[in-house]
Amino acid sequence: MYRLSFLVDGGVNIDGAIHLAERGAQDAPNVLFFHGNGETVADYDEIGPLYGERGLNFAVVDYRGYGTSGGSPSFSAMTADAVRIFSQYQDRLEELDLSGPIFVMGRSLGSSPALDLAVRFQEMISGLILESGFAHTFGLLERLGVNPRYLDGSREKEWLVSNLEKMKKVMHPVLIIHGEKDEIIPISDGLALFGAAGHRVREILVIPRAGHNTLLILGFEEYMEAIVRFIERVRRFSPPPPRS
Repeated sequence: MYRLSFLVDGGVNIDGAIHLAERGAQDAPNVLFFHGNGETVADYDEIGPLYGERGLNFAVVDYRGYGTSGGSPSFSAMTADAVRIFSQYQDRLEELDLSGPIFVMGRSLGSSPALDLAVRFQEMISGLILESGFAHTFGLLERLGVNPRYLDGSREKEWLVSNLEKMKKVMHPVLIIHGEKDEIIPISDGLALFGAAGHRVREILVIPRAGHNTLLILGFEEYMEAIVRFIERVRRFSPPPPRS
């Protein structure tokens, strides 16, 4: 595992980590993961190697004020931070001689920056994976327990554009993973995102009986198999996009 560091606006440092594939890391697919609210990079220290066992390079990043990252939580800064992080992430891949395709993945809250990158960098990203993603924004943030003062008093900012509207603009392969009994983000949100995906390669995995935080407990093998199968399918039929 390598520790990562990203410098975003205001001189704030965002921390991350990358877990390399056990074999063939140089050519392996690269997954850039944005975690859920209340989680940190350290929460994935045991999960990251499970991706490595399956031939994937897995990088996870924090947000402002999460874990050991600087600054204070700010959802208005999340989009701008993700853009800066993505650029520096590509630089780090080059430094580590990792030339495989890039897949962006977001869980729960992290579905927002992941989707934004998928829209902004269509030609650099091979595919998008969303776990427990939400279709609509403001009410969801409140249900997640996000302090309203972090919302800057506005519902009109770019970062509050609904995930559903962003998904309509995504033109590359999409995988949706959702728990059947998700009590925070209902399965209807996952189905809506799946329905809005426009690429011919779009897949959905609904894990029976799983809630918002029990997908890996109740469906670990199905979860990982879906990700590996999706990435292999994309690699088989789509040439990797150019790096910036």
